[in-house]
Amino acid sequence: MTQKITITDSTLRDGMHTIRHQFTPAEMAEIAGALDQAGVDLIEVGHGDGLAGSSFQYGFSRATDVEYLKAVSEAVTNGRVTVLLLPGIGTIEDLQAAVAYGTKAVRVATHITEADISEQHIKYAKKEGLFTVGFLMMAHMEEPERLVEQAKKMESYGADVVYVTDSAGALLPDGVRARVSALREAIHIPVGFHAHNNLGCAVGNTLAALAEGATFVDGSLRGMGAGAGNSQTEVMIAAMHKAGYQTGCDLGKLIHAAENIVAPKMSGPQIIDSVALILGYAGVYSSFFLHAKRAAEQFGVDPLAILVELGKRRIVGGQEDQIIDVAYELSQNTCKIATL
Repeated sequence: MTQKITITDSTLRDGMHTIRHQFTPAEMAEIAGALDQAGVDLIEVGHGDGLAGSSFQYGFSRATDVEYLKAVSEAVTNGRVTVLLLPGIGTIEDLQAAVAYGTKAVRVATHITEADISEQHIKYAKKEGLFTVGFLMMAHMEEPERLVEQAKKMESYGADVVYVTDSAGALLPDGVRARVSALREAIHIPVGFHAHNNLGCAVGNTLAALAEGATFVDGSLRGMGAGAGNSQTEVMIAAMHKAGYQTGCDLGKLIHAAENIVAPKMSGPQIIDSVALILGYAGVYSSFFLHAKRAAEQFGVDPLAILVELGKRRIVGGQEDQIIDVAYELSQNTCKIATL
């Protein structure tokens, strides 16, 4: 437990889902500065769906990527300003602009079976000198052997670390252990883990990942994030310190930032409500949370029924249009309540 664990905080990216992507640049700069002073290694910034995510389909953010990055870069002096890029949403041109405004690291995210579409983005990022993360999303949907195949691709493209990403918050500790240990044995670069709290397991799953040798983990202040949110940074760090892990983070400063800077900017606490719970139970992408609620209201159906059906169909990020299709189909049925 003497090896330092690298911490990424996603309050200013994944946490944007919680507030419909409405942080102002000034608010981002204030939070980023607090995270930096608390010793967080990587501070992830931008729309919840990454570079160029601000759109009709994913929701419009308060400001542009460049405006956010410019503000945050001026506030961060120690940590690395980080962005998320989903090929098909963000482009290399978007990454070029991000680099021009202070980005030092990028997480290139793909579905668990689609690592091959990350090749040009990872190679470009490395050429630009960025710390580059391969981010394999919806990791619960495939067995560890398939995860290993995809991680090896990202490693071959030049990624510095590969993540097991529990985008649906659907994994239990044993599933996390199996996937992290499989990667640790198969690849020669560090392994990371990103949790969602839809089943209430985010901090426990993070500890399980660390026990199997993960050396990069994520959190967000007050647990802000899609669905029921992420592993709550200040809670996660407290648990890690009690377990003997070295993070380089100042727990007191993180608690202060969560309580006095972030909490007043939230519309309410991040909780596991019925919709978030079913996201994890059915294994559905956490960012579908608000989309499913809106579709349910529009068509007069149970949002839980929408999510259960999406889980049966194995719908993933990028297929948000299916939420409307499913809601409409359910509205034509006599039974609109989820059967679990």
